[in-house]
Amino acid sequence: MTVTGKLKLTHIFIILISLVGIGVTASLVIDEKMLVSIEQQYGMDARKRVVAWNRLIMHNQMQTEKQKLELVNRFFNRVTFIADKKHWNKHDYWATPIEFLVTNGGDCEDFSIAKYFALKELGISTRKLRLTYVKSIKLNQAHMVLSYFDSPGAEPLILDNLTQKIELSSIRKDLIPVYSFNGEGLWMAKERGAGRLVGKARQVSPWMDVIKRMQFAKAGL
Repeated sequence: MTVTGKLKLTHIFIILISLVGIGVTASLVIDEKMLVSIEQQYGMDARKRVVAWNRLIMHNQMQTEKQKLELVNRFFNRVTFIADKKHWNKHDYWATPIEFLVTNGGDCEDFSIAKYFALKELGISTRKLRLTYVKSIKLNQAHMVLSYFDSPGAEPLILDNLTQKIELSSIRKDLIPVYSFNGEGLWMAKERGAGRLVGKARQVSPWMDVIKRMQFAKAGL
């Protein structure tokens, strides 16, 4: 994908996110020009995925947080897992949610990032959400999941692209936590709880790259 293509994708994503924020009772209508652009570049199926994503956000604002977790986990887990080298021709690339959806592919980081932003737009505080790096014993490699903390100090629930089940971290004995982060901080997570705050999210450079690309598009640059 070209740099121009990536900017178009992040620009579309920011417009959609800003529209979602107009309110729970609002009737959201995505600009047809955006959908036509997506359809022309990536096909009708890509258009349908974006429309479905928008519908998920707009129609489920009043659900419980647990219901939102289930809806979002199932929705994004339908996307195809594709390693970065094959999908982006890069060793490591963290995609924005719209890039993930329209290309219908990504790796564990992309699944987790998309779920994080979707749950944020559904009204769940980012203080309850963390992108968590773990070691997958089954895969024998690094892996990323999204952790949800119902309250400070609570044992987190794990949203994972490897399974539709959302389970407490203590049940996921196949995952060894390493560290976690969100928009506010960076935590060491060797235990299965909140972990120890050790720094700022800006220390995770690929995460900052995702945020900057989204901010860049929002500024219209």
